[in-house]
Amino acid sequence: MDGAGESTAARRGRSICFVAHYALAALTGRNRQHAGGIERQQTTMATWLAARGWDVSMIVWDDPDDTATEAHGVRIVRLCSLNDGMPVLRFFHPRWTSLNAALAAADADIYYYNCGDLGLGQIVAWARRRNKPVVFSVPSDPDCDPELPALGSVRERVLYRYGLTRCEHIIVQSAKQQGMLESGFGKASTPLRMPCVGFSDITVNEPAGDGRFNVLWVGRISEEKRPDWVQQLARELPDVDFTIVGGPNRDSEYSQGVLSDEAALPNVSFVGRIAHEDMGPYYARADLLICTSVYEGFPNVFLEAWSTGTPVVTTCDPDGLVQSEGLGYSASDLPGLAEAIGRLAGDAGLHSQMCVSARDYFDNNHRLDPAMEAFEAYFIDVLNKNNGAGNVQ
Repeated sequence: MDGAGESTAARRGRSICFVAHYALAALTGRNRQHAGGIERQQTTMATWLAARGWDVSMIVWDDPDDTATEAHGVRIVRLCSLNDGMPVLRFFHPRWTSLNAALAAADADIYYYNCGDLGLGQIVAWARRRNKPVVFSVPSDPDCDPELPALGSVRERVLYRYGLTRCEHIIVQSAKQQGMLESGFGKASTPLRMPCVGFSDITVNEPAGDGRFNVLWVGRISEEKRPDWVQQLARELPDVDFTIVGGPNRDSEYSQGVLSDEAALPNVSFVGRIAHEDMGPYYARADLLICTSVYEGFPNVFLEAWSTGTPVVTTCDPDGLVQSEGLGYSASDLPGLAEAIGRLAGDAGLHSQMCVSARDYFDNNHRLDPAMEAFEAYFIDVLNKNNGAGNVQ
């Protein structure tokens, strides 16, 4: 950062860099490349902090079709392009070398990372040599498992484990994750409720108007998300309509099978990937959101559904919250999911009660300002500890 152009916020020790490789599309809104829940959430956090007076930067993959240098008060710092370099060798150059250069160019007081992969080790290795604090926000339960089941290669496991065990500031989304980190890695962590803008301007649980019960599935077409379970449920529940929103990040035999099978089911509608800002009506028209994943953390789609008063039926229930707070039902298998859907489809009073509970829970726990104020307080505490003296205001 140039000294002459250094912002007031930075001089006061309030600069933060979000390392979010795939978040350019979410930040600028100028293309339709991949932008999942993590990318949207980091964009929301970055822009909120920028509006709050922080000096905020975000490190992203370069994209020649989107040359923005700033968006919503957030400075954009670019890596190489995703496909630059020769296979195998590009891991070191230009990917790792451009990451180190981008971290230096951001020149932040604190670095934030929210992906359970080898990038954590790379960032922590760079930051430790410069006494820069790194905050790691755990995105999913397998990232807390010492077996690291979601990571494939030895390189990924070694770098992620290096970063996790040396990171001094870890945020988790649930007590389950907190306990897993403590028992599996001996690492302390802080639970924080994730912020979400939601779709509060959409009519809550807006009826579809056709009299049929409507179930929505939102996500990536991949094996760990199990969208094929939706199709199996559709066969078992012919009087229920299912809508699948999302697409594969890459073509595979599994995704081809899911997409080809959909055409044979009259009560399944495949929408494909759509812009996030267009999602509100899908949540509001659905009678419930279904999650069929093998594992999750605390899915952003749950929060978005609850913001419109739409309950959730899920195979992943963080800390048993869905069940205990009356926000829907959890089930471990297809018969359990089918039974839960049937119960809500057949009991209008119960469904209405859960709609109200879902909206109330979102309003009381995940609205943007109170959730982000807790994050801001956490970041300031990290900076104070790192500075060792004086308070960052």
